[in-house]
Amino acid sequence: MARKGALNDDELTAWRAFVDMRHTLERHLVQHLQRDFGLSDSDFEILVNLSDAPEGRMRAYELGRVTHWEKTRLSHHLGRMEKRGLICREDSGARYPDIVLTDAGRDAIRTAAPANAARVREMFVDVLGPERMAAMRQMSEDVLAAIERHRETECSLE
Repeated sequence: MARKGALNDDELTAWRAFVDMRHTLERHLVQHLQRDFGLSDSDFEILVNLSDAPEGRMRAYELGRVTHWEKTRLSHHLGRMEKRGLICREDSGARYPDIVLTDAGRDAIRTAAPANAARVREMFVDVLGPERMAAMRQMSEDVLAAIERHRETECSLE
């Protein structure tokens, strides 16, 4: 059974180190995306998901589900990306339009993704090495499973 209450010193130190690492790494990667490619982390997330989808196309509701974004945030951000020519919306005959990667969006992700991957490798993968990467993967899966259990039993956030 999980302990309740305040974290002890070791737990608090580990938690704070994790939060600091995650924020610092994320911020550093985002700053490079912005400076080098003119992309925000949100742009990059949408472009990655669309580039992984068949024909670079997803329904808006599905894109919202995989990004865990609220409908309003997604709609506003897609509008900004559409104005920049990175995506377009196409009527699919369904309630929600298809979101489609444009040639400009495809070029942007093809250019930015390798540089981003190289930075992730340099600052995360190579630092951890294979054994700690395997442990990190297992820890991440365990935490995600705990969050899912919480959502199913105690949480009314969604």
